[in-house]
Amino acid sequence: MRVLLLGSGGREHALAWKLAQSPRLGWLLSAPGNPGMAALGMVEPGLDILDPEAVARFARDRGVDLVVVGPEAPLVAGVADAVLAAGIPVFGPSAAAARLEASKAFTKALCDEAGIPTAAWARFDALAPALAHVRRCGAPIVVKADGLAAGKGVTVAATLAEAEAALEALFASPGAGVVIEECLAGEEVSFFVLAHGTDAVPLLAAQDHKRLGEGDTGPNTGGMGAYAPAAVFTPALAAETMERIIRPTLATMAARGTPFSGVLFAGLMLTAEGPKLVEYNVRFGDPECQALMLLLESDLLSLLHATATGHLAGAEVLWKPGKAIAVVVAARGYPGAPAAGGEISGLEGCGATVFHAGTRRERGRLVAAGGRVLTVGTHAPTLAQAAQQAYAAIERISFADACFRRDIGWRELAREAGGRSA
Repeated sequence: MRVLLLGSGGREHALAWKLAQSPRLGWLLSAPGNPGMAALGMVEPGLDILDPEAVARFARDRGVDLVVVGPEAPLVAGVADAVLAAGIPVFGPSAAAARLEASKAFTKALCDEAGIPTAAWARFDALAPALAHVRRCGAPIVVKADGLAAGKGVTVAATLAEAEAALEALFASPGAGVVIEECLAGEEVSFFVLAHGTDAVPLLAAQDHKRLGEGDTGPNTGGMGAYAPAAVFTPALAAETMERIIRPTLATMAARGTPFSGVLFAGLMLTAEGPKLVEYNVRFGDPECQALMLLLESDLLSLLHATATGHLAGAEVLWKPGKAIAVVVAARGYPGAPAAGGEISGLEGCGATVFHAGTRRERGRLVAAGGRVLTVGTHAPTLAQAAQQAYAAIERISFADACFRRDIGWRELAREAGGRSA
C-alpha cells in the first residue's frame, strides 16, 4: 500500500515510524516531513499541505492508496474533502466534521444538543461583555480562543486579573471570538477513539503536561511530555465515556449529515460527577501520539485504512504491556522566541526512540529549528523504569539549547510508588 503522510512534527514522525513497520506498506511519502521521517521513506518538502487541491492532485499523480493527515490545520482547510473527491481513501475528517476542533462554541453547542456532560459556558465576540461575564462569575475560570491555537489558546485563570489579561490579549486580534467556561476540578486525561460514522473503537488514554515548567508551572505549550496508559482512567470510566460522550457525539454528527471519520481525541476532566468533556481534537495529540505508538502492537496501517474505508466495526486493537513515556525536548525560549541553529548529536545509541519535530539538516549537521525539537520516548514494565530510561537517554544527547521537564508522569509515578509501599 502506498501512503502519503501529511505533517512534519513529532506526532507525524511517530506515525511514520509505526507505519514503516507494517507488512502492508509498499512505500511511505511524507510531506513536508522532517529529517527523522526522511530516514523512513521519501519526503516532499515542497507540497503545500494547506492547499486541498494541490494535495489531492499530488496524491492522484503518484498513485497513493491512502492519505494520512497528521495535523489539524489541513483538515480544517478541507484537505480530506478534496482527497476523497479524487477517489482516494483518507484518514481524517471532513472540514465540516473538523469543526469539532476548529470551534469550541460548535462543540459546546453540540454537547448541549446531545446532553453530553461538559462545563457551563458562554461565547463572546467583544471584550466588554466578556469582561463583565468573568467579573460576574469570578475566578478560577477558563478562557479559550474559539478557534485553532496549536494547543496554546487556553488560559486557566486562577485570578480575575489573569482572566482579564487573557481576554484583552485574545481580543487584540481582529475578529476574535472567545469561549469562557467554568473551571472543572479533577484530573485531565486525553482519550483517543478511532471512528467512522457511528462505529467506534477505543484506543488508550494518556496524560499530557501542557505547562512549560515542572510542577505544572509557567505558560501553556503545545505539550511538554506525556505517558500512557493513564491508570486513573479505569475500564469503567472508559465505558462511561464511550456511552455518555463519544457515541452521542458520533450519532449527532451523523444525524446532521456531517459524519466523523478519523481519530477523535477527547480531552476529559475526571470530576466527582464523572467524566466531563473539556474539548475535542480531530487528530492524534502531540506528544500523546508518540507514547501511544510505542505501545501499539497492532498494525497501524491496517487500522487507519479500516477507519478511512468504513471497515472499522469489529476491529481489535492490541497493546504491549507496560508503560510508555514521551518527553519533549524543546529549544530554549519556547514557547516564546525559541533559539534555533544549535547542533544536535548523540541520538544514535542514546537508549530511546527519538522522534524529530523542530529539526533540520544544515551543511551535513542536524540542528534545532526552534520550538519543540525532539521527543524522547521509552517503553518499560513500569512508568518509573520508562522515565529513568528516557531521562538517561536525554543526558546522552548533546543539544546546548535544550529545555525539558524532569517530572513527566508525576501523578502516575506517585501512584506507582504508593502501590509499591502499600
